[in-house]
Amino acid sequence: MSSTGFGEGEQPSADGSARRGLGGSPRPRSIGSASARARLRRLTPRRSASAPPHPAPPLPAPPADPRLGGVRGAPSAPYPGGPGADQRARAGERPEGSLFDVVKVAIAILDTSGRVVLWSPAAEELLGWPSELLVGRRIEELMEDQDLVLRVKAAIQETLRTGRWHGWTQLRHRDDGEVPVEARISLLVDGDGTPFLQVALAEAATLQAVEHDLAVRDALFEQSPLGIVILDTDLRYTAVNRTMAEMNGLPPEEHVGRTTGETLPERAADEITAIQRQVLATGEPVVDVTLASPVTARSGFRSISYSRMTDRAGRVLGISGTVMDVTERYRAVAKVEHARRRLSLLNEFGSRIGDLLDAGRVAQELATAVVPRLADYAAVILLQAVAHGDDLPRHGHDRRTSLLQLGTAAVQDSPEVEVMLRRGARITFAEDSAFGRVLRTGVPELLSNPEELSDLTYPGDPKVQAGHDLGVHSRLVVPLRARGIVIGLLAISRAGYREGFDRDDLAFTVELADRAGSSLDNARLYARERTAALTLQRTLLPQQVPQPAGVEVAYRYVPGSSGTEVGGDWFDVIPLPDGRTALVVGDVMGHGLRAAATMGRLRTAVRTLAGLDLPPEILLRHVHELADDLAQGPDEALLATCVYAVFDPSTRRLVAAKAGHIPPVLIVPKEPAEEPVRTGSPLLGGVGQVLDLPSGAPLGVGGVPFESIELDIPEGSLLALCTDGLVESRDKDLDVGLGRLLTVLEQPYPSIQQACEAVLDTMEQGREPDDVALLLARLGRGQSGTPTAGWTLPAEPTAVSRARRLVRGALTDWGVEHLTDTAELLVSELVTNSVRYASAPIGVRLTLGDTLLVEISDPLPDPPRERHAAEADEGGRGLELVRRLALRWGARAEGMGKVVWFELDPMDDHLG
Repeated sequence: MSSTGFGEGEQPSADGSARRGLGGSPRPRSIGSASARARLRRLTPRRSASAPPHPAPPLPAPPADPRLGGVRGAPSAPYPGGPGADQRARAGERPEGSLFDVVKVAIAILDTSGRVVLWSPAAEELLGWPSELLVGRRIEELMEDQDLVLRVKAAIQETLRTGRWHGWTQLRHRDDGEVPVEARISLLVDGDGTPFLQVALAEAATLQAVEHDLAVRDALFEQSPLGIVILDTDLRYTAVNRTMAEMNGLPPEEHVGRTTGETLPERAADEITAIQRQVLATGEPVVDVTLASPVTARSGFRSISYSRMTDRAGRVLGISGTVMDVTERYRAVAKVEHARRRLSLLNEFGSRIGDLLDAGRVAQELATAVVPRLADYAAVILLQAVAHGDDLPRHGHDRRTSLLQLGTAAVQDSPEVEVMLRRGARITFAEDSAFGRVLRTGVPELLSNPEELSDLTYPGDPKVQAGHDLGVHSRLVVPLRARGIVIGLLAISRAGYREGFDRDDLAFTVELADRAGSSLDNARLYARERTAALTLQRTLLPQQVPQPAGVEVAYRYVPGSSGTEVGGDWFDVIPLPDGRTALVVGDVMGHGLRAAATMGRLRTAVRTLAGLDLPPEILLRHVHELADDLAQGPDEALLATCVYAVFDPSTRRLVAAKAGHIPPVLIVPKEPAEEPVRTGSPLLGGVGQVLDLPSGAPLGVGGVPFESIELDIPEGSLLALCTDGLVESRDKDLDVGLGRLLTVLEQPYPSIQQACEAVLDTMEQGREPDDVALLLARLGRGQSGTPTAGWTLPAEPTAVSRARRLVRGALTDWGVEHLTDTAELLVSELVTNSVRYASAPIGVRLTLGDTLLVEISDPLPDPPRERHAAEADEGGRGLELVRRLALRWGARAEGMGKVVWFELDPMDDHLG
């Protein structure tokens, strides 16, 4: 920009007289005559040699696509704000809020000597001088600096020579001192060839501010790293910066006048155009909407923002938009989200297998977790030792290693999937295959090319061919490790159009496999311990349950589920003298090997004490007194429950007591049996009741005495003893479980064995996963036709000879004469003891079954005590003879007295 400016000072007038400065007298002569005004109307600008003769015509808009009914991407109807402005402009209305309201341009006409010919109202407003004070005066009179006067003369000369000039200067305001202005001078010629000078004046400060804003706009527009677009109300580009042009892959000039639909692929353009229409119609901006980039020179992801543009008067001009390439940001966010999903999968998988102690279930959960989120097909292959709870191998793996495919998952089912992922299949592999290498080295492998994929197991493996038929193109084979030993493999595959695995997928799968390996090893250790506990428990339980005369027994034992350890439940059937039978069911609190061992000790103690023929309440008291010796350890007290019942088929009496245990259940037939119940006959059903036994404290607790009850049992009644695992549940009372047991047992069944199965089939599904012991006993009479004889003798010395005589006669009648001598000898010794110490009648009873049972009863409660007699003693050898000659012998309390009994074997001929 030139720095030449106007000057000031007096200049001669046209008539040769001198003119004074502004405000002086005489008043300047007006040149606003009709002839002057006519000449001014004929003024035309003089064009320089470089100026174009005519302005360039505007570019025509591109033709519309007739198939679309208009230009694709344009709004369906013109926005009301736009056309209104054009109509007002055509009507001659002054636009409101235009640039001319910001930058006021003042026009003055000068002659070639610098004299004011015309002073516009805008000039009056800019400098405060009215036209009547300036017309006819020289412009230099508005300048106080002489240098400016000289420069204005030079500017006039340059304009006369070149046709134009522009620069800045300072003009004196009428009231406020000097005003810096920018001036543009143009040479005009009227119709007569008279030259005039047109001076356009504008306030310099305002122009500089506008120019600064335009410079900032240009810098932001052209140098911005963001793509910037300007669209009119028809949604046609009016301007795009170079960044936006590069994003779209088209030069800027090919955007102008076109819509988005004409510059971008149709699918991408339709989505963007919908957003543009929404912003134009509603005025609501759209900020940071992420879209996939169109297939252009720069593909990826873009963030677009649009807002509606209005001028100072509120007229809608169109919309502006910024477009930012957010591919890296999107991929970073996607990577973070990908990592979050992977972490979520790890946490979810960990929670799903955290409480699983079954290797098969853990394997299936692992396969299910990775399909379809990580792979299309998955197989979990384990060593047979892991599946069965055996010890881990101490040597390396080779082709003889036994592998089982225990976990499988697939995105679809098909015959090929069945071939490739058959659950429970035994896996065979070559040592140099991918399976063999990973098992041997523990290093995971990523298989991607056809040669690697075919080398999975062994040549010709149908599973490999099935994977090829399914379109598998990428596999991961990852070791499952525990304690530094490879215990199996995780093989996952991707097929179809899904991307192949990469190193990140491999690292994540290794982490997942490591977590699964720990759980699988825990399941193996648990299975091993549980197997040992079950083996111990089964060893300690009855190996053969007897079927005594008058009692038909059925039983079931169900170990706890895989989610818990075995418990200390047990049952027993103990034959007693005199044809009686003891039925026992108990439960040691706790689980595992120690509970099973304690159960074995407790069962042994009960069985040993039962051999002494003690009443139930006395037996439980003795077991309780042994609690400290039977406990699991010195710091742990014994805590167990038990129910003990003794049934005598000859009298059909039941004596029972319990120590904190679930009460027994008795099912009585609806009608009395006319004949003895035969073993194996159907159960006819009946009416059930829960036996109301005195509770008693659990063994090891004490403080509550044990008591027993005696019941007369009808022929064919069914007695049920069980542990709490059968009838207890988390959310229901014990009475509910006992009621369900009664309902089941009251029904008829073809056999007592099927009654057992029916009880187990109706167990509560929500019950605690505890062991279950069930013992059913159908109570009847003794064996049909069993010879029995009994007598009551007075407590006199003659009772001994009479007892011998009666015994001899009975044995002769039964055809076992060879037992007579021994039986007479032993009966005489026992009756002699009773006669010596008792004063009430003495009872003698004989029963011939599998053995000859001889029972001597008296009212004295104290049991006899065996002692060793010296050679010189005349007595004291009676019980010693009984011990030596009898098969078994013993004593038991009965009523207020006692019974001393012994058995002889009828098959032992040497006794005769």
